[in-house]
Parts: sequence; structure tokens; C-alpha cells
Amino acid sequence: MSVASGDGGGGGGGLNRWTTLKIKSVYENPWIKVDEHDVLTPAGTPGIYGVVTFKNLAIGVVPIDDRGRVTLVGQHRYALGLYSWEIPEGGGDPQLPPVVSAQRELREETGLEATHWHDILTMHTSNSVSTETAHLFVAWGLTQGEAEPEETEDLALRTVSLAEAFAMVADGRLTDSLTVAALLRLQVMLLNGTLPPGLAEILQRADATAG
Repeated sequence: MSVASGDGGGGGGGLNRWTTLKIKSVYENPWIKVDEHDVLTPAGTPGIYGVVTFKNLAIGVVPIDDRGRVTLVGQHRYALGLYSWEIPEGGGDPQLPPVVSAQRELREETGLEATHWHDILTMHTSNSVSTETAHLFVAWGLTQGEAEPEETEDLALRTVSLAEAFAMVADGRLTDSLTVAALLRLQVMLLNGTLPPGLAEILQRADATAG
């Protein structure tokens, strides 16, 4: 198995003009913790700020087979009350390398294992209210095994071309944030010619076959 690194995220500087006066724990479960902060805003006025701390990393992977097709996972998302098609994704132990959690999620949800892994994006999913950090990968050199979904997961699988996955993002059929971000990042890499060589060759062959 090979694991390669992308160019990661960006950084920036700036003064933090918020002052934290007091933190009160409001709610906690095995996955999240909600705190209410008494603060002074950048204008110097008193206020409150709710912060949701996620105890796991968010992990997502775009698995691409030797024909240039992407496996998507369908499931009902309880919080939204909607059915959603997404890349394989889930939570990752922050004490483990993110790629290890990505390998586990891919295997559990789809039964797939991949020889090659490339991290394509690190993102903050909702930085105005939460601490959640997501790590996104693309994987290829796939072999099919048996899926092992968790008991709370009622999953369906479908396979689409990468071009169709891009189209599903563009027309709003895919709305999950990790899925949208990962696929748009891949589209930029494809257009810029910065895909890993092995993956680029797979997609070139798939494009020639489709044409």
C-alpha cells in the first residue's frame, strides 16, 4: 500500500480580538460536547458563544476503480430527515493517522480495500460553531471484499463515473459537505494536471474508452 500527501490546507495570521471570560458545559455525549462561552466580542461588548466540540475527526474517501468509477454510499440522515448519497465517510479516532480511519471506513461501508491512498484536502466543516476537522482522501487500486456496516447503518451502494459524480455535485444531487468538497477538489486536480500519476492514467484510459 502506498500513501501520498497532497498540498494540504492554508494558514494565515491575524489578531484574536475575542476574550473568553467563562466556559460552561451544557451537554455532552460520546461524540460531541457543547459549551457556552461568556465572551467579550471584538467590539468589547459582552456576549455568549456556543461551541460544539467534536470528539472524532471527520473522514471521507473517494474510491475510484480501474474503470474510473466512483462508489457512493446512500443512507438516511436522521438530523436532516433526508436520504443522502455520499462518498464513504465517518468518524476517526484523533489518536490515529487519518488514513487508518479512512481505510477502516472504506472497508466497513463498501467492502473495498485500496492499494494507493492520497490525501487531497483538510477542511473545517463548520468553523463558526464547531471544532470539527475533516480529512479527505482519494483511493485506487481497489479490491472487493465484504462490507461490515455498523448496526446503526442501513446502507445502499451505487457506482457512477467520475464525470457523473462531478455532475451530481453541480446540479445539487449530492449535497453532503465532505462529498462536495472532495469531488470539487478532485475536479480541480484533474483540470490542473496534479492528480497522482497512477490515478491520472486510470482516468485517461476511462476517458478514452468512454469517447
